[in-house]
Amino acid sequence: MLVSLNWLNQYVDLEGISPEDLAEKITKSGIEVDHIEHVAEKHTNVVVGYVVSCQKHPNADKLNLCEVDVGEAENLQIICGAPNVAQGQKVAVAKPGARLPGGVKIKKAKLRGIISNGMICSLQELGLDEKFIPKKFADGIYVFPEDTQIGDPVDRLLNLNDTILDLDLTANRSDCLSMIGVAYEVAAILDRPVKLPEPKVDMVSEKAADDVHVDIEADDLCKYYAAFVIKDVNITASPLWMQNYLQAAGIRPINNVVDITNYVLIEYGQPLHAFDYDRLQSDRILVRRAEDGEKIVTLDDVERTLTSENLLITNGSKPVALAGVMGGANTQVQEDTRTILLEAAYFDPSTVRTTVKATGLRSESSTRFEKGVDMARVKEAGLRACQLLEQYANGKVMDGIVEAGELEIQPVKIELDVSGVNERLGTAIEKSKIEKILQRLQFDFETTGEYFTVYAPSRRGDVHIYEDMLEEIARIYGYDNLPYTLPKGASQAGSLTAVQQLKRKIKRYLQGVGLMETVTYSLTNEENVTQLVSPEVRSEDPKPISVAIPMTEDHRYLRLSILPELLETISYNLARKQVNLAYYEMGSVFITKEETLTQQPLEQVRLSGALCGNWVQNEWQQEIKKTDFYVVKGIVEGLFEYLRLDLEFSPAALPDMHPGRCAVLKCNGKEIGFIGQIHPQLAKEKDLKETYVFDLNLDEIITQHHQEPVYHEISKYPAVTRDVAFVLTDDVLAGDVKKVIEEAGKPLVKQIHVFDVYKGEKLDAGKKSLAYNITFQDPEKTLKDEEVEANFNKIIKSVEEKFAATIRS
Repeated sequence: MLVSLNWLNQYVDLEGISPEDLAEKITKSGIEVDHIEHVAEKHTNVVVGYVVSCQKHPNADKLNLCEVDVGEAENLQIICGAPNVAQGQKVAVAKPGARLPGGVKIKKAKLRGIISNGMICSLQELGLDEKFIPKKFADGIYVFPEDTQIGDPVDRLLNLNDTILDLDLTANRSDCLSMIGVAYEVAAILDRPVKLPEPKVDMVSEKAADDVHVDIEADDLCKYYAAFVIKDVNITASPLWMQNYLQAAGIRPINNVVDITNYVLIEYGQPLHAFDYDRLQSDRILVRRAEDGEKIVTLDDVERTLTSENLLITNGSKPVALAGVMGGANTQVQEDTRTILLEAAYFDPSTVRTTVKATGLRSESSTRFEKGVDMARVKEAGLRACQLLEQYANGKVMDGIVEAGELEIQPVKIELDVSGVNERLGTAIEKSKIEKILQRLQFDFETTGEYFTVYAPSRRGDVHIYEDMLEEIARIYGYDNLPYTLPKGASQAGSLTAVQQLKRKIKRYLQGVGLMETVTYSLTNEENVTQLVSPEVRSEDPKPISVAIPMTEDHRYLRLSILPELLETISYNLARKQVNLAYYEMGSVFITKEETLTQQPLEQVRLSGALCGNWVQNEWQQEIKKTDFYVVKGIVEGLFEYLRLDLEFSPAALPDMHPGRCAVLKCNGKEIGFIGQIHPQLAKEKDLKETYVFDLNLDEIITQHHQEPVYHEISKYPAVTRDVAFVLTDDVLAGDVKKVIEEAGKPLVKQIHVFDVYKGEKLDAGKKSLAYNITFQDPEKTLKDEEVEANFNKIIKSVEEKFAATIRS
């Protein structure tokens, strides 16, 4: 809600308080002031002038020599280059000595040999923002209405001295969607009286009921409808002050009739609508539900197809307006309009909202109807508009209000007691102070001893229960004045759970080895939802879960794998010249076997990563290491060593993965994920380079992880290493050989490292050489050569027997 302080000052005296102080007080009382905007910078000595004459400059084709009356003894000679300056205009004149926004000082000057005493100003030169400038004056000087007084300062006339507060209203404070509502609020905060408009209309003797009658067919959607008839209106521009206030509220002036309905809308918070009575072609207003498939062309010249959920205003047969949303083009007020039928009504908020959602026609009117208008001011707002139409459109208001329906206004009654208020707020507010607060709020109340019966006014639709009144008392009393105390009794500081700590530990490890965390959508498209699903998940035959109302087709399905969206992130960054990428994500996948979901799916937490480009790039040392299978394998192995969990790798051929660079992972014999290179065809489809991924079941890792710390004493005795190369058949896995070495070498073998694989002409076909570095150590003593040799020979014998291996010399 944009609030003009000049406009607000008509209802509440704001003298002595700056816009900044007022904004702070409003914010502290519970309504946040989001922004303070001054309409224009300050200027001095700029007045209204009358262009007595305007002739071409003798020495310049694009300049005009003007004689301007500014209400002083002598007229000013001013040279002006504006294309729209002309004799007979009333314009803004900066006299010699004036200061304009930006520090510009106006002096007597000679232009092309002729003296210029001042400057005829455009609105831009007066410091007005483009959004406040009428379109027809955007490229030239501003021209005042003919009745403007010569010599008057322009700041008041153009509202240049105004300040606008942007209120960030919560849904419950719809009462402040009007200037009167804001006035009540500010008056309560400042403890000042409210001056409300008093609509007085001099109606003519002709009866409005002779020209129109109103029927409500859908009385559950329209509680009340009032019609006013105004004849002999003169369509022209609205008064300048009204245009200024509407622009300050963010509304573009159109003509006096439309502007008056908009002015009352902002003033009272009650939407009104003016129909051209002659174009109505009927003496009847019928409010009814639309028929399915019924059409109406609205004021924006768009044909709308309606349903029975929409409410229509009709002339008895044809639609003339979408109730509470927008009028019809067939009854629009135009320059030749002479008779107006003015609508003031109360429409069901949910029905208006349904129509807005279906048509997308959100407006100032529909916003207020959706949140609920003040029933007590529906008729009064109509009378206020009639008063203004009579005053500024020369209209003749027909006698009487043609009405249908009835608004039952039942004040909400709330019981309070002084001790209860103080107990809940922790205060010691006296009864007289509570009475004063209720008076400032202008809530009617009765007292009996220490007890209050409060009647919430209809304008405050947010006040219903005891707690609502407590809030009202607290905010007017001042939140800053509420006492504060430290908590008493036993308290316990918050902490992370063991699972939360473990997740953070894993994130620290991955970030430490060089991966960056990402957070991608949990929703994906039909193509991605079945891609790169881990084999242990795929074995469950999961069914993709479709969202009932997806944001887009790219976000229709709950994901079964994190990797597809992670690859989209890689692709996005590659397209923007980021080539060395290493990402990980910890998030949920959603698994169910049901074709039609009847219960919650299993939400499994997984840890996934995707890497491409160079892993190491030291230009000075001319060292480059590309990301490959073993980089990803090393990251995953390091993680499991960090968590002290066993890990096994088994070669695998998985969908969407490179057939020769992929492995399934097992932890204590249970499948928990996979690693490898994505298939080149999939990489091509996603515009990726050679990309490697890993995907782990984090829930299973957490289950198998033991939180108890383990301590191993560091041996003070030296270690002994031996290298050995075995010649094996191609189908023997290095990991299987490593297991045999570990088992045969217990308890002296402490570390085993594969450091070479060889295939070539020196070996028979179908053979390979695997070289291992084995570390022996005894924590209790220094090993003797005989002990090491015996253990080493035992290892060799076990491998030879298990795999028919030979030692490579």
